[in-house]
Amino acid sequence: MAEVVIIDYGAGNLRSVARAVRHAGIEPIVTSDPDAVDGARALILPGVGAAADTMANLRRTNLVEPLREYIAADRPFLGVCMGMQALFDSSEEGGEHECLGVLPGRIVRFPGGLTVPHMGWNTLRFTRPHPVLEGVDDGAYAYFVHSYYPRPDDPALTIASTEHGVPFASIVGRGNLIATQFHPEKSGAAGLRLYDNFLRLALNGGSIAPEAAAATGGSA
Repeated sequence: MAEVVIIDYGAGNLRSVARAVRHAGIEPIVTSDPDAVDGARALILPGVGAAADTMANLRRTNLVEPLREYIAADRPFLGVCMGMQALFDSSEEGGEHECLGVLPGRIVRFPGGLTVPHMGWNTLRFTRPHPVLEGVDDGAYAYFVHSYYPRPDDPALTIASTEHGVPFASIVGRGNLIATQFHPEKSGAAGLRLYDNFLRLALNGGSIAPEAAAATGGSA
């Protein structure tokens, strides 16, 4: 069984994500092989670009169903930027596009009059505790580059929010899934700590879920 798999579907910032994983002392497997998904102990879906292209590339590489099945099995998963947006039901970027549909909600464009893309450093405001955020300060700065943002149907999915003219969910999570609209690998010490926590929890305990951390005496 592979330890950490980073999905390569032709549209991700793979090298910087792989460096962040190596910073935690782990050598990741970067692959587009659908069979590698089921064998992962921790799975990372990075990404940049548009929703339509992302979904087309995931279909082309036969990754859509393996990703859905992995997440449905509640196994440790980290989505980054477009890898977060692809988790929702649909995106209005460039028209209406179906996404993976593993989280209820839509991806919408920032309102007119706001600077887009939302690019640069902005603060994270935690809405609930999560073990992957252990050692990351409420109000920590993270690095963003995006013109669309997630609008979850279920407010309980939101772990952190950020303000850019309107508040939006900058971290979402459910069970063993966590996803960030920002790029942790470009967010300095706070982002590297998030990667470290995710990988430590996933590989050592097999779960990043808050209830699992609480049961074992970890941070929640």
